[in-house]
Amino acid sequence: MIKEIVRYPTPPSVEYSTDVRIFTDEISSLIDNLKDTIEANSLDALAAFQIGSMYNVIVIKQEDGSFLELINPRMFNTQGSVTTTEKTAYFPGLSAKITRHEKISVVYEDRELKQHSLKADGALSILLQRKIDYTFGSSFINKLSPEEKKLFETKLEFGSDVAISEVCPTTFKRDYIVKFINLLLAGMFLLFIASFFIEETMTLDTIWQYQLYASFLALGLNIIYFFYAQYEGKLYSGCTSCQIGNIIGTVFISLTKLTLIMVLSYLLIH
Repeated sequence: MIKEIVRYPTPPSVEYSTDVRIFTDEISSLIDNLKDTIEANSLDALAAFQIGSMYNVIVIKQEDGSFLELINPRMFNTQGSVTTTEKTAYFPGLSAKITRHEKISVVYEDRELKQHSLKADGALSILLQRKIDYTFGSSFINKLSPEEKKLFETKLEFGSDVAISEVCPTTFKRDYIVKFINLLLAGMFLLFIASFFIEETMTLDTIWQYQLYASFLALGLNIIYFFYAQYEGKLYSGCTSCQIGNIIGTVFISLTKLTLIMVLSYLLIH
């Protein structure tokens, strides 16, 4: 029977899985349900916790399509370390970088509760470690480094598998262009104010020339800002739509200020 997979934010139902002491029809049905749920969701493996069971059981789908049944699995030897990017059905659509043991040895029991052991490395080692985490009522979030955990918590908040740098930052490099434009406009406005106190025609003509050159520079910077800001916005896919409106609004306000200053300068200086 296909079961619903436990997903975040549903908390683990138990701190530790209960070891199987007697192989009963209930355990047999549990293993069959794990297999059916794996097939239905195109997964590589499931721990019993992931379908709401308290028992310490893991089922893994092997490359040949057969299933490996692990009852009461335990790691007893580990070697090396490796950092991988992992995904899990508990956090659908999200991934995280985590450091795991490169090689592990596992003991487990079969349906007759006879003990077996296996050695795993590569993808199987990572998969086993992740599923064994669930037998302790845990998930990979408890294995993350402080930095990666902070990043993953941001992903949970936004519900998107994006890096922290992809979440809308509060400042952008394009802001420096805006600051320079604003300084340029402020200078143009001060020149306009200064023209009220100047009577010499030659000096006024010089101020007008400065205003013209400055207006061309401001216009060019606005064009540069508009295209660069769109390029930079594509680097932060988490908030692209809100950035487009901000970019257009910034350019519109800047050009409005520039137009107003130049019209007044033309009327009163030129």
